Amino acid sequence: MRFRSHSVLPGFAPTLGFSLLYLSLMVLLPLSALVLYSVTKQDMSQFWQVISNPRVVASFKLSFGAAAIAALLNTLFGSIIAWTLVRYEFFGKRIMDSLIDLPFAMPTAVSGIALSAIFAGNGWIGHYFAPYGIKLAFNPIGVVIALTFIGLPFVVRTMQPVLKEHERELEEAAACLGANRWITFQKIIFPALVPAALTGFALAFARAVGEYGSVIFIAGNLPMVSEIAPLMIMSHLEEYDYAGAAAIATVMLGISFVLLLLINQLQAWSWQRLGGTR
Repeated sequence: MRFRSHSVLPGFAPTLGFSLLYLSLMVLLPLSALVLYSVTKQDMSQFWQVISNPRVVASFKLSFGAAAIAALLNTLFGSIIAWTLVRYEFFGKRIMDSLIDLPFAMPTAVSGIALSAIFAGNGWIGHYFAPYGIKLAFNPIGVVIALTFIGLPFVVRTMQPVLKEHERELEEAAACLGANRWITFQKIIFPALVPAALTGFALAFARAVGEYGSVIFIAGNLPMVSEIAPLMIMSHLEEYDYAGAAAIATVMLGISFVLLLLINQLQAWSWQRLGGTR
């Protein structure tokens, strides 16, 4: 006698239909409207003229380049922070753990003002570098600092559950077999963390690409130097050039989708190498 498996939620068809409906309303419909607006309100020559403008091209390079650098920094140092929070007990651990989420709670404009005050030439940190001719604000370095600040929680919160579930017995077994710390990390720990690290990188990168509020205060917004792509979109909107703003946004959407798709495929490959599933 066969028994049907019990499920709290309805069957596959209703849940899939609801998922597709909600995804279409919240994601696909707005993005499709953006693309259609950009291609119907102007011809291809006008579209190309907008996105090939030297200032726009420079903003694309800065936005995606700074987002990639910030995501890499967050992946490295965020993994170390997550390891510290999971593996060790120390005074002030809960306070440190709470501070990780602070960029989530702070308005982006407040973050930008605070970062500018700290890293400017006369700021608490910036004045130590100013005598050596190193400027940490109002240039591309300031953009990277702001994007690193707002992207750190994504990496830490992604890595923490994986580290908590990682079996320490494997590390102890490796040590018993004579493996040193580097071999244990290389063969046991690192492969298990790669999928989570890629996920954290993708989330931090995606968050950084579209960041606006915290960047405009510390970037300086110098043409061809420290203008980000969202700022160029806002500039076109302020001039009531909605088609031009939509064109820039469409290009950002396309590049972001391709990059995130590649990262997702790399993450799936890393899961398969570990013998798991997604």
